[in-house]
Amino acid sequence: MRKLVASPFSSLLVVVFISAISDVRCCSPKDQTALNAFKSSLSEPNLGIFNTWSENTDCCKGWYGISCDPDSGRVTDISLRGESEDAIFQKAGRSGYMSGSIDPAVCDLTALTSLVLADWKGITGEIPPCVTSLASLRILDLAGNRITGEIPAEIGKLSKLAVLNLAENQMSGEIPASLTSLAELKHLELTENGITGVIPADFGSLKMLSRALLGRNELTGSIPDSISGMQRLADLDLSRNHIEGPLPEWVGNMKVLSLLNLDCNSLTGPIPGSLLSNSGFGVLNLSRNALEGSIPDVFGSTTYFVSLDLSHNNLSGRIPDSLSSAKFVGHLDISHNKLCGRIPTGSPFDHLEATSFSDNQCLCGGPLMKSC
Repeated sequence: MRKLVASPFSSLLVVVFISAISDVRCCSPKDQTALNAFKSSLSEPNLGIFNTWSENTDCCKGWYGISCDPDSGRVTDISLRGESEDAIFQKAGRSGYMSGSIDPAVCDLTALTSLVLADWKGITGEIPPCVTSLASLRILDLAGNRITGEIPAEIGKLSKLAVLNLAENQMSGEIPASLTSLAELKHLELTENGITGVIPADFGSLKMLSRALLGRNELTGSIPDSISGMQRLADLDLSRNHIEGPLPEWVGNMKVLSLLNLDCNSLTGPIPGSLLSNSGFGVLNLSRNALEGSIPDVFGSTTYFVSLDLSHNNLSGRIPDSLSSAKFVGHLDISHNKLCGRIPTGSPFDHLEATSFSDNQCLCGGPLMKSC
């Protein structure tokens, strides 16, 4: 019998063939099973984004919103947004709508670095507590749905988390104590939920945080002093809560804070002069509180406000003359107070309407067309 000897060329063909087979399917079978379970708990009737999630195809090749590690074949990203400029949305001419809930099977995707399931409007249920076991997770964005329940108590276990966005849902409960141990957190958005309780006293432990958007909730208590040590904090929104107490003097000394929104709370006492003399602020909204005393006469040539809203308080006295020396004030609203005297002339007063000064005790001149 003739002995067959494989040639170097045929051996090379075998290697190429095996490589081709391995390239066809690289998705981890365990991850593909988890994604199918994840899909089975969701319904998206308008765009057909799940049509690409076929059991007969590799989840790392062509599944909409799925990305994988090219070496390991593990799923690293789920990115599904109901509002997008993606071609599938452009063709449909509509934003997306998805209902259902987040299946705990998502927790089997242990290499996951981002979980984005945002702006679908109809996703309900709670966040599976096992999400806190996803040790590589950097982004958790579930905004714009109807998710209920509480923020998982052990959220602090996600030591790599940089973005936590749960805005515009129906969540309740308090901010978990463990959240302040998220040392890598840069963006926190809990806006428009039903979150209660106080802001944790050690909130300032979040040293990397640049945006803290907690408005439109049911938060109580005062502004924690620990926030004064947050050197990277640029945006702080605590509006439409039940925050009480005085405005701390240190708020005006924060180096990079440029947006401070505290409207519709129960803040009392005077406005610290440092808050209005800080040249770094662009947006300051203190409206609809119970602030009192005079407006500090501390404005200068470096003062720059895109928007300054002090309306609906109990402020008294005169409008500071120094305000006319400000470098720029785009929008100013000091209506619904107890201010008195002549409205200064020049910028910014020459481009403001009467509504910026209405319902005060005895203001006159300027846009009010009321003689002094």
